[in-house]
Order: sequence, then structure tokens, then C-alpha cells
Amino acid sequence: MTARTDVATPDAGPLDPRPAKPDQATPAATRGGNGRMSRRLLATAALFLTPMLVLYGIYYVYAFVFLGQMSTKNVDLSFTGATNIGFRNFRLVLTDPLFWRSLANNMIFGGVQIAIALTLGFVLAVSLASGVRFRRFFYIVFLLPSLIPLALFATVFGQMLQTNSGAINQTLRSAGLGALAQDWLGNEPSAYLALFILLTYLIGLPIMYYTSDLAVANTSSLEAAMIDGASTPQLYRLILFPMMKGTHKTVVLWVLLGSFRAFEVVYFSTQTEPGGRTNITGTYIYNQMFPSAGGGQIGYAAAASLVVLVAAIAISAINVVVQRRR
Repeated sequence: MTARTDVATPDAGPLDPRPAKPDQATPAATRGGNGRMSRRLLATAALFLTPMLVLYGIYYVYAFVFLGQMSTKNVDLSFTGATNIGFRNFRLVLTDPLFWRSLANNMIFGGVQIAIALTLGFVLAVSLASGVRFRRFFYIVFLLPSLIPLALFATVFGQMLQTNSGAINQTLRSAGLGALAQDWLGNEPSAYLALFILLTYLIGLPIMYYTSDLAVANTSSLEAAMIDGASTPQLYRLILFPMMKGTHKTVVLWVLLGSFRAFEVVYFSTQTEPGGRTNITGTYIYNQMFPSAGGGQIGYAAAASLVVLVAAIAISAINVVVQRRR
């Protein structure tokens, strides 16, 4: 009878999962193999990413250098006869009330979008994920504005708000409610309200984020709460909303960064009316750059762009720090 060579450790019982002594070197070897495989994967990923990173690096470095050079000059779109004026453009930007108004509008519109996404977007996503009837139709209704080009969507919305030929005022007059028809873009409260309504229609992506995370969420705590008799508002507020904490962070970051890229929404809907009060930083810089918009000051626009860039980086950094502390 042949003696066994793989004798287990003396303190190992019949159900002890620990391996015998000769096999104890296997995990170290496995770790070494996994380490070499990870290094090969990293090297392969770096090889594929390097060309794109180089192109992006050249593009952004050139853009930043160009903005830095132009921000200290008095120059128009012809780029001829440029004169060096130092930091005068920055002083003019930082003392312009309209610039601060546009920056504040970025924060206001971003805050409204965040509030809408974390409340209405969240509730709609949970309701649709719960198996409501015609949910595919509702998904199309809510996602369609996010799939249509924003320029087209904002233009149609802006035409609806026109005083004389707009669909909203014409509908009110046809219904005998002509007293409610007004110049929607001619006064500040209604112009802001119009933009808030337009931003509400752009909750398709937050709904998609929430829906995708709800599909893989652990529902055991939800089922336990239902057994204990929790009401629907309690399920939403105490169980589901905290469960989506990671999605909330994604939505907030997406909205904050998107508020600086909402040029089409404002420019093609309200045209910054009334009197530039609905300006955001994108439309403000555009109006300073092009003579057709009353501008043509490339140096001034470059200085404003750098100030906005610093503000956006600061907001992103603050958001990252706050989220980490939480």
C-alpha cells in the first residue's frame, strides 16, 4: 500500500478548508502571475491610449497658451494690430456686472436642474422601474428631449414663446384667455420661468442613470421594509433615496458641468432676453467675440474664458472634496 505524500497539517480537521503544506506556495505563485498579467494589461491599455492622450494634450495645451496670450492683448477677429495691455482685460471682466450676472445664472440654472433631477427625475425613474403601464411610452417621452439636438429643441421652444406668433399666446387667445397672453421673453420673471420649464424637459439622462442603477440594486431591504408596513413615501425617502447615493453624485456632477455647456439652451430659446439678463457664461463670451453680436473683442473674450475656466475647476474641486468628506 503506497503511503500518501500530501500529509495535511496536524491541526487540520476533516472539514478544514486550509490546504496542505506543499500547496501553500500556490497562492504566492498565483499572485505573481496575476501581477504580471495586470502589468501587461496596463501596458496594453497605455499603448492604445497614448495617441489619444497626446492629441488631447496638444489640443488643450495649445488652447490654454492661445487664451493666455490673447487675454493680455487688445485685438479683434482680424488678429492684426494687436497691442499688449497687460491685465486690463481681466480687470474689465471682473468689474463687469453682466459677467457676474451670467456666472450667477450658471449657478441658478445648475441648481434648478439638480433639484429637478434629484426629485422629479428620481421619482419618475422609480415609478417607471416599478412596472407602471405604458412605461415604454413614458421612457420615450422623457428621453426624447435629451436625444434631440439641443439647438433644435431650444429653437422650437423659443418660437412657442413669441409674443404675436407664438403657439402659447395663440392657444390662450383661441381659448378666450387672451388676458393671460404676455411677452414671455420681455420681462425677467417669465423669461427665467421659461428656461426653468425648458430645463425640466431635460431630465431624460438623470432618469436613465437612476433606472440603470435600480435594475441592479439590492432589493432585500426594500422587501423587508414593505413587510414591516412601510408606506410608499417612506420607501422612497428612507430606503430608495439613500440607496442611490452613488447615482446622486453622478447626476450632480453631470449637471454642474453641463450648466457651463448650456449655450444652445439659452441662446436659441431666449436669446439672452430681456436685456441680457438670462445670459450664461457661454452666451456672454460669444457676444463679446463676434461683431454680429455686438462684440469683436477677442482679448476680452479670452480673459473671460480663463476666468470661467478657473471658476469651473474650482467648483469641480469643491464638489470632489465635499463628496469625499461625506
